[in-house]
Amino acid sequence: MDVFLAKMAEFIKVEMVTDLAHDFEHVRRVVANAKQLSRAERANEWVVMPAVWLHDCVTLPKDHPQRASSSALAADKALVFLADIDYPTEHFAHIHHAIMAHSFSANIAPISLEACVVQDADRLDALGAIGIARCLQVGSALHRDLYESKDPFALYREIDDKQFTLDHFYQKLLKIEETLHTEEAKREARLRTDFMHQYIRQLRHEIGV
Repeated sequence: MDVFLAKMAEFIKVEMVTDLAHDFEHVRRVVANAKQLSRAERANEWVVMPAVWLHDCVTLPKDHPQRASSSALAADKALVFLADIDYPTEHFAHIHHAIMAHSFSANIAPISLEACVVQDADRLDALGAIGIARCLQVGSALHRDLYESKDPFALYREIDDKQFTLDHFYQKLLKIEETLHTEEAKREARLRTDFMHQYIRQLRHEIGV
């Protein structure tokens, strides 16, 4: 397994060409999350590990019109690579599904424990301190305002995360905890989501609203 994993790491290091929040360090963090979840949930690491290493081997930008196709393209590309390195083919169907289902935009429900682990591992990286940093990176890259000046926390207006980065917390990030499948991921998500609420309270204090 270690030889295969080393080849996957080298492959994805070259393939990660996308927005600032989806770089090689993102993949490494998702891999670390997946290892923890796999051990806690007793998932098959022969499925989980290639799926998490390769889940973003194709990633279209957040504002790309075909963003929802990213995970399907990644899943197909991953199997071509795995075949090239002679990875055991009996795991291919489950790996393909796990990569397909990891994406929010694809909106595919995971139907195996391994797919649940992969999806949870990826979503955890959108939470906590690193989740805040990644959200700010993407918002800046897309030239979005940090917040709406008259109603920063969307108390009296429609949420618009296409224009305001802070709105993405309410549109998506603070709801991620509710979408997780494994108990280990839910436990970690609670800690990270609490931290994000603390950040929002501090931001409210600093901007005087």
